[in-house]
Amino acid sequence: MERTLSSDLVFAESSSKATASLPLRLASTLVLWQRRMASRRQLAHLDSRLLADAGISEAQRMSELSKPFWR
Repeated sequence: MERTLSSDLVFAESSSKATASLPLRLASTLVLWQRRMASRRQLAHLDSRLLADAGISEAQRMSELSKPFWR
């Protein structure tokens, strides 16, 4: 499971956003949103023992799960 509590996930882009094509940026954004949704779905299914193993508190989990997929 990928840990994305801080949602700092950044994809490598070309040298400038201005030079990146719109379809490429759109595809990258969609992939990012899908990864966030999948990570949060997995996080929602963890029991307290697994959360403790990962060093995630219940408050952190609830905070992450309450975010919309675009954040």
